[in-house]
Amino acid sequence: MKKTSFFSIVMPVYNVEKYLDKAIQSVLNQSFTDFEIILVDDCSPDHCPDICNQYAAKYSNVSVIHHEENKGLSMSRNSGLDVASGRYIWFMDSDDYVENNLLQKVYDSIRENPAEMILFGLVEDYYNKNGELTYSKERKPQQGFMTEKDMIHEKVIDLELQTLFGYAWNKIYQLDYLRKSQVKFEKITLIEDILFNVKFAENMQSMNCLDIAPYHYNRRLETSLTSVYVMDYFELHRQRIMLLYNLYEKWECCDEKVKTILAGLYARFTLSAIQRNCSQESKMSIGDQKAWIENVFRDSLFLNLVDSMIPNSHSMQIFMYALKKRIVWLSLAIGRGVFLVKNEFPIVFAKFKEAR
Repeated sequence: MKKTSFFSIVMPVYNVEKYLDKAIQSVLNQSFTDFEIILVDDCSPDHCPDICNQYAAKYSNVSVIHHEENKGLSMSRNSGLDVASGRYIWFMDSDDYVENNLLQKVYDSIRENPAEMILFGLVEDYYNKNGELTYSKERKPQQGFMTEKDMIHEKVIDLELQTLFGYAWNKIYQLDYLRKSQVKFEKITLIEDILFNVKFAENMQSMNCLDIAPYHYNRRLETSLTSVYVMDYFELHRQRIMLLYNLYEKWECCDEKVKTILAGLYARFTLSAIQRNCSQESKMSIGDQKAWIENVFRDSLFLNLVDSMIPNSHSMQIFMYALKKRIVWLSLAIGRGVFLVKNEFPIVFAKFKEAR
């Protein structure tokens, strides 16, 4: 009979042979050892399948699922979720790594304050095209265990403002609650994590935020989704904001604070979309870009949030002014400026993103 572990760690694997060993070893080196690792090889075209098999053969608490065809991140996570047997489940990315005390700290927190969701901070590590670490930024939530709905609801929007709520890999979920809620990852890009977390949090009764940052989120400039043109980028992030808006409407607490935070997110994603539209991959002429921002100005969600836009940094002040006044040329000019900075000075751009 299979031994039940305290933690099930699901790690989707695709085209990460350069980073996979470090990711797996960082888990195997944990000071807390009551866990299983479920490697999900998503029909990876490199040597990842062999690496997975080697670990499964060597360690009794490591197993591997091989997909016969590429199914994507969400379906890979779901494959691991289907066979997980732990009390808690964690979805870790296979090109990141963690400090060796992460599971021990989470376990200690659960013993003291059992929660349906445990959330921790992260270190964003930025690597240049030569693979050299050039910049790191730590982000941690404020420590707090919550069982009252009002406190949980207030915390979720604060975490989204910190860009800590949307990820799946900086959270550990109670598996029994997850299965009872029938929450799974949807087959979509960019926003699969926030979709999952919103559904999980909808009726969540307990949440524990840990003031630690043991997870290293590796941002590699040549492979990051921020460096790839995604045609539906704005529509997907509009959906993200709408999800949160509807969640707070359902919770009956969509107050001005929530609207201000969501309005700020809308402005940020609009600016990001404008700079993406400047890339050759978008195949958008100046006229197309002008028409695009004019459509944004007619968007019902924009009209609902625009009066709540309050800049929390100097870098967003002029752009929000352009949005509020519906100034097409200024909005596009700022986006073009961001595009140029991103391409010529990517590390400066990364720091700019943190500031806005």
